[in-house]
Amino acid sequence: MGSGPGTSTAERAPTITPTLDHHPAERHHPPTSGCAASVLKTTMPLSGYVKVDVIEIAQFQEEFVIFFGGTPKRINAYTLASTLVSIADAVKSANAAVNPGYDVEVVVEALGEGSFKAKIRTLYTEARNLFSKDNLKAVALSVIASYVYQHTLAPDAPVNVIVNEQEVIIEQGDTKVIVPREVHEAVKAAEKIDSFKRSIGKAFDAVEKDKYVESLAFTPSMDDLWPLISIPRARFALISNPPEIEDNQRSVIELADLHILRAILERGTRKWEFVWRGVKISAPVLDQAFYNDFFAHKIKIAPGDSISAKLRIYQVRDEDTGIFTNCKYEVIEVISHISRMTQEAIDV
Repeated sequence: MGSGPGTSTAERAPTITPTLDHHPAERHHPPTSGCAASVLKTTMPLSGYVKVDVIEIAQFQEEFVIFFGGTPKRINAYTLASTLVSIADAVKSANAAVNPGYDVEVVVEALGEGSFKAKIRTLYTEARNLFSKDNLKAVALSVIASYVYQHTLAPDAPVNVIVNEQEVIIEQGDTKVIVPREVHEAVKAAEKIDSFKRSIGKAFDAVEKDKYVESLAFTPSMDDLWPLISIPRARFALISNPPEIEDNQRSVIELADLHILRAILERGTRKWEFVWRGVKISAPVLDQAFYNDFFAHKIKIAPGDSISAKLRIYQVRDEDTGIFTNCKYEVIEVISHISRMTQEAIDV
């Protein structure tokens, strides 16, 4: 696409100031309680952005580059082949959903060094189908990039989704992802196809089995110093072995360092208050072994202490956007207790 903010070039700075969106929009906020997604409609200009990374999904057109992060300059041949074949199968499934009158061929055009890179291109041809007269939509690679990003969002930061007539904007932390409505609708169509989801899962399963692959990333150009979309190894399982979804809800487990704001020093389901990655959350502590140690005086809890724990995060899927947002939390295991650092006077 154009050369404005978010354009992927070798000179692209890691952080830029985006142009604010002044169109009427719907803002999807993560729910504060319960497990029901909420939408707040506004006609006010969206403000408050300072410096964020902007990812424009529209840049993924008829080619993109796959980065295999990890050991430089080499990759296991089976990992490479399995990933490329699976991505190609996913492209074909996505194309079948949005371009019933066209066939697509996926070719590997180049391999690159550094973090190992493979450049692939889609070649579209008109099928011999008299009943398919729609214009070609060369969005299959955009669908892949958008789907992967949306399904590997980190659960440790709030997600805002803004929907307007032209695009869907996903905000998390310092990252802002702009998805054209055409691509957004194509993603919704593709994710209803089992073969599409299965193929993406196989691609991430292949790299997950290779211990030397630390990340899988996608970017429009071989010249990009930094890929636009990078999925760390810790997030592979969200696609390779996705949590079961029931009634548009799922749960994931994260290792978390939780700063204690309010402790409930009795067994039960009353909620403690924590700060996690700068976000205030409430969650019951369900680890009975932790309470056993506390009542045996092996652990003393004081204001300002922290715990390292396994945190179960319940998420709800917004039907309009397909985005999962956190709705409630549970501490299922306390791994360690960390006392607050204190300063003591020293006699001199």
